[in-house]
Amino acid sequence: MNLQCALLDVRQMGEADQLSLATGKTVVELMESAGAAVCIEIEKRWTPRPVTVLCGPGNNGGDGFVVAQRLSVAGWPVRVALLGSQQKMTGAARHHADLWLGSIEPISPSVVAGAELVVDAIFGAGLSRALDGPVVKTLAAADQQKLPIVAIDVPSGLMGDTGEAFGAVAAALTVTFFRRKPGHLLLPGKLLCGEVVVADIGIPSSLLTMISPTTFANDPSIWETQLPVLQHGGNKYTRGHALISGGYPMTGAARLSALSAARIGAGLTTVAVSPVALPIYAAALTSIIVQPMDGPQDFQRMLDERRYSAFLIGPGAGVGDETRARVLAMLRTGRPTVLDADALTVFADDPLTLDKAIVGPCVLTPHDGEFRRLFDPSGDKLTRARTAARRCGAVVILKGSDTVIASPDGRAVINSNAPPTLATAGSGDVLSGFVLGLLAQGMDPFLAASAAVWLHSAAATEFGLGLIAEDLPELLPIVLRRITEHKLY
Repeated sequence: MNLQCALLDVRQMGEADQLSLATGKTVVELMESAGAAVCIEIEKRWTPRPVTVLCGPGNNGGDGFVVAQRLSVAGWPVRVALLGSQQKMTGAARHHADLWLGSIEPISPSVVAGAELVVDAIFGAGLSRALDGPVVKTLAAADQQKLPIVAIDVPSGLMGDTGEAFGAVAAALTVTFFRRKPGHLLLPGKLLCGEVVVADIGIPSSLLTMISPTTFANDPSIWETQLPVLQHGGNKYTRGHALISGGYPMTGAARLSALSAARIGAGLTTVAVSPVALPIYAAALTSIIVQPMDGPQDFQRMLDERRYSAFLIGPGAGVGDETRARVLAMLRTGRPTVLDADALTVFADDPLTLDKAIVGPCVLTPHDGEFRRLFDPSGDKLTRARTAARRCGAVVILKGSDTVIASPDGRAVINSNAPPTLATAGSGDVLSGFVLGLLAQGMDPFLAASAAVWLHSAAATEFGLGLIAEDLPELLPIVLRRITEHKLY
């Protein structure tokens, strides 16, 4: 995995700080660098104006004092407010607080009166309790006055590991250091951080190999080298054959999945359908093979054919015994399988049967409702997805505007490029088709899932407003071309 995309939880960021100190850095120097980086980002975006810097009693507050001192020297009118007593501050934070020669007021709503910019340096990502008292009231006052807020590390009250918010208000800009944290990408944190800038404060990137992160921000650099590459000597058979179990009377979902699997590169795509549904599928699909299938024996004969390299079931399948039986039959083959929608819901009363049946590469694509039917819904999204993947032995795509892709081995990717236009009927069917198409071509399940999610979002962004699910496969070639054209000759 690309360590440039690593996300560090609070413990790992503390480890990075400690490892950096072992290389000769001091906390005072790191704090000075952090405050200087925040000032640089502020001065890029705003001209000098009255600013209130809200400082906490710990290292985040120490960063704030550096900001206050530097902006004051640069000619900004600066007002500083502190939670607690300066005399009780310790270490590097006390050092930088003592360098501030201006007045220090207690944090209260009055300190933001007359300000045109607020710097939130109260609490960083390590806070593990809800905000209360004057902090809540002061941040609320700044929010009500619609003052732009610059948060250091995270907006105070935002949990760095989970994205949960307990009293946090939205920042216009968040400046964090070395690497982002999961809370910058997970909801509601994603919506509260505003623009996120990762500043270099002198912590060597080489330290990441000692920390061994397992959580990453989704990015093409993670999986683009593993995308299937077209070969001059190849043909449709060498590009994989995807098989979809088509539903009836809900036929649109499987058709969307089939088109999506073909668009992302599967050499052949077949939809297996009941005879009564054959005319509907055949009339709508031209480049897709529509195979009539009359009963479980016909279906099993198809699965026994080695020409099919990956399977998908769920879109429009219906919740019933037939879908359940087909899922189990697909999984018994040990070949890559994608389970979506109804193929997940049919195991709501017996999820352990599904777990036991997963013996080969498998990707599950639940939204929150489907996830709750199969897995423990308690805890934050990242933890839930990881726990579910570990339990069932499959890659889990827990969908949403902060989609998490989790592998049974503990790795996880958080996606952050999804536009709100993806909240439209059928977009999930397109995503499952993208995953299927990549699996059919032999891509690793975790990387295929990560790539499919990112490409799905990028295609939606490319289209913009007015998006419907049918548009997504049509926009995919543009996105793929931008990523892969350097591989084609």
